[in-house]
Amino acid sequence: MFTKILIANRGEVAVRVIRACKEMGIETVAVYSEADADALHVVMADESYCIGGPLAKDSYLNMDSLVTLAKRTGVSAIHPGYGMLAENADFAQMCEENEIAFIGPSAEVMRKMGQKETAREIAIAAGVPVTPGSGTLANAGEAVEAADRIGYPVILKARSGGGGRGIRVVREAAEMESAFDTVRKEAMSSFGDDGVFLEQYLEEVKHIEVQILADRDGRVVILGDRDCSVQRRNQKLIEECPAPALSAKLREQMYAAAVRLAKAVGYTTVGTVEFLVKGDSFYFMEMNTRLQVEHSVTEMVCGIDIVEWQIRTADGVAIPFGEKELASGRHAIECRICAESGKDCLPQAGRVEMLHIPGGVDVRFDSALYQNCTVTPFYDSMLGKLVVCADTRDGAIRKMKCALSEFVLVGVANNRELHMKFMENGEFRGGSYDTGLCRRIL
Repeated sequence: MFTKILIANRGEVAVRVIRACKEMGIETVAVYSEADADALHVVMADESYCIGGPLAKDSYLNMDSLVTLAKRTGVSAIHPGYGMLAENADFAQMCEENEIAFIGPSAEVMRKMGQKETAREIAIAAGVPVTPGSGTLANAGEAVEAADRIGYPVILKARSGGGGRGIRVVREAAEMESAFDTVRKEAMSSFGDDGVFLEQYLEEVKHIEVQILADRDGRVVILGDRDCSVQRRNQKLIEECPAPALSAKLREQMYAAAVRLAKAVGYTTVGTVEFLVKGDSFYFMEMNTRLQVEHSVTEMVCGIDIVEWQIRTADGVAIPFGEKELASGRHAIECRICAESGKDCLPQAGRVEMLHIPGGVDVRFDSALYQNCTVTPFYDSMLGKLVVCADTRDGAIRKMKCALSEFVLVGVANNRELHMKFMENGEFRGGSYDTGLCRRIL
């Protein structure tokens, strides 16, 4: 087993990985920017080092500094967390070249699945359904031709990256040139790659993802599925496990498709296959070759530590269990608590003047917050994830309402009230909601 791991990330996910490592008896090395000198992950790790200025490009995204520090501190592996460099194939390759294990799939797999058009081709070859789409588009004119062939509306996507960035819906040809230029610029700014393609845009669909765990022996285990349809501006707000209103037949088909795709690319460790569901049909959207933010909600139902098993499978440990051993029949819901305010939900910063975290059976708050800490404007606005689990979905909703009512955060504006609004919404409570729910109730 790895003896020492560097966590190339910050905030909640760095804390999460450190906790898993401590339970496994693995030493940890934290990195931090000048803005994060007082961050929780810095004091929790066995060793901590400042690697640059407040901007992510000067610190957490500085691959040379991270690898140099990893070699100097003698770590066995690097855990990238999620976001930052978690899906950067060049970073994974750099780790491999310096004989440092990268806790994730290989650089080759990341390149294949990180290029969304390539991932579509692999999915098609593996017999996984996809929506009609195009290859990489050279200009807006090519995009119009492709859209005319496929039919409007279409969605322009950056071929690299994710997180809701580099995406625009186009409903008519007159909108294409402006949308194409916007997506291209955003793609280059966010991912360093201005490649753009398009797909048919499906409206009022469910966004369902399947959590997988794979080992080097080729075994792929499904840890469950999640409904991530509550989204605002393509950013997830609420996740629940398992997905409600999903038939047993459709679930079985999606699981089989996820396994075929994972085996087709030789996937290892933790990953997520994301689908769009419309009626009785499902379509491959993308594969996230990393730990997901929302892994916590799946852990509450399946009962295993996903981060620990991500580390074990990266170190060559075979998976000793199957799906049947993980089935609990329980239901979990996760609300992302974000620093934002106002009708436009603009990101906020400030000092945490008061913090009360809910408690009770099967209530969990994954976060790096603490009393008097400062939330800076330099990074993602997510402050933490409030997760609850119960024997039934109705019970989980009631438990989440109790937890939200108990949650207190003073000093930094946040979206607690918005989540309460969802928990009291009839469409959400019925379970048949889709990606249009946010638009309909806000």
